[in-house]
Amino acid sequence: TQVFTLLETVYHAFDEIAKRRRVFKVETVGDCYVAVAGLPEARRDHPLVMARFATECLRKMTQLTKQLEVQLGPGTADLSMRIGLHSGPVTAGV
Repeated sequence: TQVFTLLETVYHAFDEIAKRRRVFKVETVGDCYVAVAGLPEARRDHPLVMARFATECLRKMTQLTKQLEVQLGPGTADLSMRIGLHSGPVTAGV
């Protein structure tokens, strides 16, 4: 329940950032948020867009964990986030 509250809050904030920056959210898998820039329509600035998206998400995560510490308990603000970026061709299938 605490993990759900944390992830729901953080993912909602990331969704808002993605919408504003025109980043496409592919999916969330557990505690992994997958997003792309340049899909489904190509963008020349996709590396810059994703770097800025990632930086803003990191700042928002820090802000939210500090705010949620009262509700979710001590140590919540100590949580960290790992970010990975890839640039290049994409292959996908259903």
